[in-house]
Amino acid sequence: MFKRYICFLLLSATVIFTSSCGSSRRTLAIEEGWELLGELTVDFARDKDKLDISSSNRYTALRFKVENREVKIRDLKIVFANLDKLEPAIEEVVPADQYSKILELGPDGKEVRSVEFKYRTTGNLLKGRAKVLIFGKRYVQPVY
Repeated sequence: MFKRYICFLLLSATVIFTSSCGSSRRTLAIEEGWELLGELTVDFARDKDKLDISSSNRYTALRFKVENREVKIRDLKIVFANLDKLEPAIEEVVPADQYSKILELGPDGKEVRSVEFKYRTTGNLLKGRAKVLIFGKRYVQPVY
């Protein structure tokens, strides 16, 4: 009886250990030409966040992807490297695991310094918080 108990404990410990050793990294499929600029976690209360962009690349468009929960995005401010600002009128509800509309920045691309916006997760606190991923469409200089 004691041997069975020890075998059961060893087997249980092995199963728990091997299942907890899996990779916690996630894989994110990104469409060609788009680059992940950063991500933020959204609270349930009204939330305002700023994401500083460390890339010196130029981008022709931005969009957001929402994960886990629906998010209402509004009051967007994009600051460029030359300190010009773009504040498009936006009030968009983005469903969970979907992309927002594409925000065009211009055909020649602009270097983005930061993105600031207000948003909130809709729904129930018990179901967790949403993540917002910010993507930029990289400018490609035409070849003549």
